[in-house]
Amino acid sequence: MASRPVVYRHYQRALAQWPVDVLRPQVSFQDVMRRRIEKQFGPSKNEKTAYDPSKESKETLVTPLKPTSESAELEQVNVLYSFLEDRYSKKYPLSERMMKPLSDPDHYEKVIKELEEAPNRTWFRSVINKWKGMIRWS
Repeated sequence: MASRPVVYRHYQRALAQWPVDVLRPQVSFQDVMRRRIEKQFGPSKNEKTAYDPSKESKETLVTPLKPTSESAELEQVNVLYSFLEDRYSKKYPLSERMMKPLSDPDHYEKVIKELEEAPNRTWFRSVINKWKGMIRWS
């Protein structure tokens, strides 16, 4: 199968462009996908590789993958690219009415502001915000 390396290169290219999750930097989608494609397309058992004890525990948690067809793998790579290119938000744009509901027109703006502030927030500030959420002054 000469095209397997093509699929592997597409996966690598897509994952190199994938943004890092600033809210959970310790949980990396790229690392999970790289382990999967290394297991699927990586070096065969016949090739000699250097022993790395840190990889041993990670590999025991990964279940063996069933062989998949090339077209199925290319479809999955296409899905990764579609998320990277934001195809769905371009194809199905959200209306102003959807983004500013009558019940709370600022809701999504507040959510975005909260998500932007969260990675840089101190522990003390998080506790203060938690208390503010529990106490209602109305």
